[in-house]
Amino acid sequence: MTETVSVRVATPADLPALSELFRGYLAFYRVAVTDPGRPQEFLRARLENAESVILLAETGRGPVGFAQVYPTFSSLSMGRVWTLNDLYVEASARRTGAGRALVRSCLERARAAGAVGVQLETAHDNHGAQALYDGEGFEPEEFTAYFHALA
Repeated sequence: MTETVSVRVATPADLPALSELFRGYLAFYRVAVTDPGRPQEFLRARLENAESVILLAETGRGPVGFAQVYPTFSSLSMGRVWTLNDLYVEASARRTGAGRALVRSCLERARAAGAVGVQLETAHDNHGAQALYDGEGFEPEEFTAYFHALA
């Protein structure tokens, strides 16, 4: 089922609704949040410091999803790339077109900003997201992601 979905850049005024969506995203990935104010403060800092672009998807029922993008650079491409770091649509709004609208808006905005591409990672078992990304023209890379925790 497809609903009318609009996507816009989030502002600090959106932080309460955005924080609730972000909590849902963290819960989806089983991230324990011990400080209930931390998700909102994390998002506030990204917005205030212009460190990310946060897109908000809305339907007639209000905000239903978000995407957070970090503009950066790729040495191999020798150009600007956008990292689509976070994409989340609340469970009741999945299959409404909200996720697809967020991805397409991200791609359009990255193109307009002069980026040479958009990169992302998702969990190996997140088949729904993988199908969305495949359908929007993303292709798996030949690199393996690594992470070294410092905390």
